[in-house]
Amino acid sequence: MKTVADIMTPAPIVAQVPGTRNDVINTMVRNKLTGLPVVRSSDGKLMGIVSRRDIFKNFNESQLSLIMKRDCITIEPLEPIAVAARIFSEKRIHRLPVVENNRLVGIITPTDILKEIKGMKTRMTAEDVINTTCVTAYEEDPLTYAVAAMRISDVAALPVLDAKGNLTGILTDRDLFSDQISDEDAAKKLGVEDSKLIGLRNVLPLFYTATESYYNNDKTVKDYMIPKPLTVFTKTTLNEVARLMLSNDFGQVPVRGTKDELIGMIYDVDVLRAITGALN
Repeated sequence: MKTVADIMTPAPIVAQVPGTRNDVINTMVRNKLTGLPVVRSSDGKLMGIVSRRDIFKNFNESQLSLIMKRDCITIEPLEPIAVAARIFSEKRIHRLPVVENNRLVGIITPTDILKEIKGMKTRMTAEDVINTTCVTAYEEDPLTYAVAAMRISDVAALPVLDAKGNLTGILTDRDLFSDQISDEDAAKKLGVEDSKLIGLRNVLPLFYTATESYYNNDKTVKDYMIPKPLTVFTKTTLNEVARLMLSNDFGQVPVRGTKDELIGMIYDVDVLRAITGALN
């Protein structure tokens, strides 16, 4: 089996402390990233990790040291990828710094392992790993309600149902800011300094935290959701789920039952159990 060193991104882009929220946001935007290891500027020691969701949760803080996660989980380069997969699925994290001799040498994400699962043979299906506890939205709900639900529940996507309980769409944090990311003034509120970078969708999906008043209107979930979302079924194999996630750049997909009813959501970290399960 491959090791972490075989699939990691070596010499990753990092944030530094001391530093600010805006420093991190601009680094993320320029490099199309959603999270970064944080090192100490004086000696390069790994100090923690920061993601867009950390910024979202602590948006009133400007200092990176008060936003980042300290004492982050790390892994060594010669560990089998199954060890990394188990950490991702059990801890439900999305970035794992790779450290050798106390030095940051790389980073690994669930996407790196999904690429391996896409081509493997597995009998495991969506129903083996599905997360049946998921937060949903009603298509006629005010958008302000959905924004609050996503923030409180700490989820990046909501399956959307109609009055009969049928799945009609999906609302993701990308959708919430896609039509205002071209607003240069709004971007500056978030610290995006280079106007040429505005329009980079899927870089910082929690953009709307900086322009919350934008959503104090009569728009509904239906106005922003993606209708007829891509879904998988309970019997869809995990390698097929991995293929769909990679080809569409999705971190989660709704799962349907035999009667097309919504069963729950499957996340990228759930799919990684295709590897850990094979070793049990």
